[in-house]
Amino acid sequence: MIIARTPYRLSFFGGGTDYPAWYRREGGAVLSTTIDKYCYLTVRHLPPFFPTKHRVVWSHVETVSTVAEILHPAVREGMRFLGFDDAVGLEIHHQGDLPARAGMGSSSAFAVGLVQALTALRGQMIGKHALALQAVALEQEWMGDAVGSQDQVAAAYGGLNRIAFQPNGEIVVDPVTVPPARVEELQAHLMLFYTGTSRLASEVAADVVANLAGNEAVLRRMRAMVDEGVAILGGGDGVEAFGALLHEAWTLKRALSARVASPVVEEVYAHAIKAGALGGKLLGAGGSGFMVFFVPPRRRDAVLRALAGYLHVPFGFEREGSRIIYYGPRGPEPLPASAGRGAARRRGRGEADDVRAGAGA
Repeated sequence: MIIARTPYRLSFFGGGTDYPAWYRREGGAVLSTTIDKYCYLTVRHLPPFFPTKHRVVWSHVETVSTVAEILHPAVREGMRFLGFDDAVGLEIHHQGDLPARAGMGSSSAFAVGLVQALTALRGQMIGKHALALQAVALEQEWMGDAVGSQDQVAAAYGGLNRIAFQPNGEIVVDPVTVPPARVEELQAHLMLFYTGTSRLASEVAADVVANLAGNEAVLRRMRAMVDEGVAILGGGDGVEAFGALLHEAWTLKRALSARVASPVVEEVYAHAIKAGALGGKLLGAGGSGFMVFFVPPRRRDAVLRALAGYLHVPFGFEREGSRIIYYGPRGPEPLPASAGRGAARRRGRGEADDVRAGAGA
């Protein structure tokens, strides 16, 4: 049995420049961090005592005979991408600390965790960079999703990073090297809220990608903000300028597509600013989901009161990235060919036991 733990991310600046359609022309960059909220994937070989071959547990419980029957697109295509077939059954369980489709990079965290867990199930190790590239290839090339490249890299590496996307396709990750006290100061100024809604990020992203040609000046400015944000964190003054830069970035992001900001998001943002937030943004491609605000500590209570109708989510930064937190490599032992009818009877009893036990791993 393998358990992979993969963090979700907060993206501050440069979102939009991480789409291959853009950075393959002009290059791109983002400034982001991962937080202590995680996607967990448990993967094991399914013992041969059940009448079905594969079992996938997410918001649904799937028991199927072939990979092709799996409804979860990332699981189905991830298994195919990595060369898994129906020769040996798999059981895959997903659990997440945060809801999906809410702007925290959950789909890419899932892809990263799945690649790492299935690779480990084969008794192989994969480095952070190769892991990120595999997850990018799975989502963009194999599945054809309209997603950028930053979320997979952030989830694989972990930490507060400047991530550059080169026109030749190379991805370079540079940790932001500032004193720990400075990172703590930044974290103390951030507040995360859940608006209670979700959306399919790829739909908003597809609209953003379709409008790239008409937003070149906006994207160049958003790319420049990455280095400005890093300079603020590395400077000697307070971090308040980071909040003002976030506000400018949010204003520019709204110009990328009419679908980026819903009326609910606009209302939440206005209330937070009026209560004392210096800036903020909707996380992810846009539409709805989680919002992060830059709030001076003395104004935190006022912002909490102003957004009392929304869920405040305390968090901390994390630096580990995706990792295997449990590794029990032993797989199921195949039934002997001579088992005959006894094997079938045992398989039937196993099915009943599975129902009574709630199919626990």
